Amino acid sequence: MASKPLRPCRHPGCPELTRDGWCPEHKPKQAPRRESASWHRWYSLPVWTDDLRPGQLLREPFCRECGRRGLRTWATDVDHIRDHKGDWALFTDRDNLQSLCHACHSRKTMSAQWQRVRKKRG
Repeated sequence: MASKPLRPCRHPGCPELTRDGWCPEHKPKQAPRRESASWHRWYSLPVWTDDLRPGQLLREPFCRECGRRGLRTWATDVDHIRDHKGDWALFTDRDNLQSLCHACHSRKTMSAQWQRVRKKRG
């Protein structure tokens, strides 16, 4: 069986020849599995899609964050106030849900991610 031909490493400027695409020095490390991967599928369960999410949007049809600023914006997203991190009881707790518009939900999510990154960096 013939083997792949040697080609330059994919890293810009690296002249090392390899069959795998990357030389050992520049081979990308495998990305760590996201912590949320184990429970992310909960958002496709009927308890979320048929009960919790639509129920929250009916109870609170306007964005809570926009309401604090005196605006009335239709809510499109349902957010967990406290991050459940795989805790089923917290995931299904109706008192832990709030309705947000997409912009406010994205802002809150990005802020939380940025805080986690800053915490890791020290």
